[in-house]
Amino acid sequence: MTTNIKIIECPRDAMQGWHRMIETDEKVAYINQLLKVGFHTLDCVSFVSPKAIPQMADSAEVLAKINWEGTSTRLLAIVANLKGAQTAVGFRQITYLGFPFSISETFQKLNTNSTVAESWDRVKEINGLCKLNGKQLVVYISMGFGNPYGDPYDEAVIAGWIEKMQAEGITMVSLADTVGVASSEMVNRITQSTISAFPDMEIGVHLHSSAEGFSDKMAAAVLAGCKRFDGAIKGIGGCPMAQNSLVGNMDTCRMIDFLDQKALPTGLDMEELEKAVQMAAQIFE
Repeated sequence: MTTNIKIIECPRDAMQGWHRMIETDEKVAYINQLLKVGFHTLDCVSFVSPKAIPQMADSAEVLAKINWEGTSTRLLAIVANLKGAQTAVGFRQITYLGFPFSISETFQKLNTNSTVAESWDRVKEINGLCKLNGKQLVVYISMGFGNPYGDPYDEAVIAGWIEKMQAEGITMVSLADTVGVASSEMVNRITQSTISAFPDMEIGVHLHSSAEGFSDKMAAAVLAGCKRFDGAIKGIGGCPMAQNSLVGNMDTCRMIDFLDQKALPTGLDMEELEKAVQMAAQIFE
């Protein structure tokens, strides 16, 4: 059954802060299995400082080994600066580059070692590089639903930055609840207003939540009209640069069940998904 719901599975987000180093061949086998499920996109690698995120230092080797040809799933690489983007666009396996752009000055410095103004310059440079190389940029609005650092927060700031992104020809934005501080009411209000204000852009959500808060946040995003959802099997993940206790990603399997109950099928291969879940249980034990 066809559907316009897009599930972006994020093994990179699950792996990057894991307490043990995951072997390259483990990553390759897991990503190969995820490719069989039929996800719209896999956020599977990143080209960032290996000192900051040592778990992702083998991203080039992982890309070289996975069986990506012949699948319908697109691959996404996270980058934090122009150098990382220059590396990422050299891989024909990659369709999307993702950049974490925070409206929190504190978190932007923690995450990418740059100010918001400097990061905006990076966004424009990376977007130009994507256009030259046939890639698409996805901008993640980090701390899009508030932040724990005490920085000034105003929902109008989100719209202001997205307007600038739209003017640069950026068409894909994901609102990120980076440390899981958002209420379901806030998720609904901000997601709905953003989708309404930017009908020509693809607006997604990258939500983090405890198991207890999952249903309310998911319902809020669906009610707001969101059709692009990031998740991770077993709900593992979180940004290790947040310097806060990690709140996991939205559990992909629970998201799929929720969408099925709302008659919003994802069109994924459930048998292959179950195999991926079994692999995840071994990797993330």
